[in-house]
Amino acid sequence: MYAIIVDGGRQYRVEEGQVLSLDYRESVAGDTLTFDRVLAVGGGEGIKLGAPLVEGATVTAEVMGLDQGPKIRVQKMRRRKNFRKRTGHRAMYTKVRIGAIAG
Repeated sequence: MYAIIVDGGRQYRVEEGQVLSLDYRESVAGDTLTFDRVLAVGGGEGIKLGAPLVEGATVTAEVMGLDQGPKIRVQKMRRRKNFRKRTGHRAMYTKVRIGAIAG
């Protein structure tokens, strides 16, 4: 069984047991998240499409902890001005494991 959910302006196709990295949110490992913005639910008996959301469908997930993305290097330079600057950035993510898909 799978579902298509919306979180943080993005759509994710999720299945039970899948590990997913979402945008950072204030949560502790072991917390439970519930996603009620479900666009579609599919499985053995067919697919249910929402218009725009499926009524009564929810997806629960358990927070596994925080994660960091890859380091992004940013270089700035102004030609002929002797200006060079190098900085970096690593985005924070929340890692979750998808539990039950109801609906």
